[in-house]
Amino acid sequence: MRTDDLVRALVADNQSRAMPPSTALCCALVPAALVAAGLFLATMGLRPHIAALLTGDPRFAFKIFLAGLLAAAACGLASRLARPGTDPRRAALVVASVPVLLAAADLAELVTVPAADWGRRLVGSNALVCLRSIPFLAAAPLVAALLALRHGAPENPTLAGASAGLLAGGIGAALYATHCTDDSPFFVTVWYSLAIGLVVLVGAFCGSRCLRW
Repeated sequence: MRTDDLVRALVADNQSRAMPPSTALCCALVPAALVAAGLFLATMGLRPHIAALLTGDPRFAFKIFLAGLLAAAACGLASRLARPGTDPRRAALVVASVPVLLAAADLAELVTVPAADWGRRLVGSNALVCLRSIPFLAAAPLVAALLALRHGAPENPTLAGASAGLLAGGIGAALYATHCTDDSPFFVTVWYSLAIGLVVLVGAFCGSRCLRW
């Protein structure tokens, strides 16, 4: 066998065994999400009568749905950013639909809730708990996502790390939402966004260092 043929065969063999970033993300996130869920159940737990709340309170169901949508959309964005030459704009548009939906919910809240209650609903009663809990629950998924993205070759490691933070923050927010008693979109817009933003910043910082190639 000639040297060129041998090199091509070795490269092809390596490519066939390399795990795609999307597959690596799925494999890494499943155990990480289970760890986060275990920590959640051990330290916080579900709200009482959660089944009735899911069917009877649209605000409660909406915030859980929105956090899950954010996590799913950010997962798609992260897997695209891990592959050089891939256009991430379509995945970014799906991510952008989350704040659009939240803005629509805020508008509905403005219309249906008396102005005297706006401040109370925005501040809520669990703001500091929210700011602590979402990053805490997002820690394991963030580490897993960053490790999985190392299977790819991100052109922009900082942006890829930020997308990993957005994914992890969405998972943490979805778990915490099932415990939090503040269901107003006003509260979600301010405090959930701040908490997820902290995770995004950590992801961007870590990604800029551990995702270089």
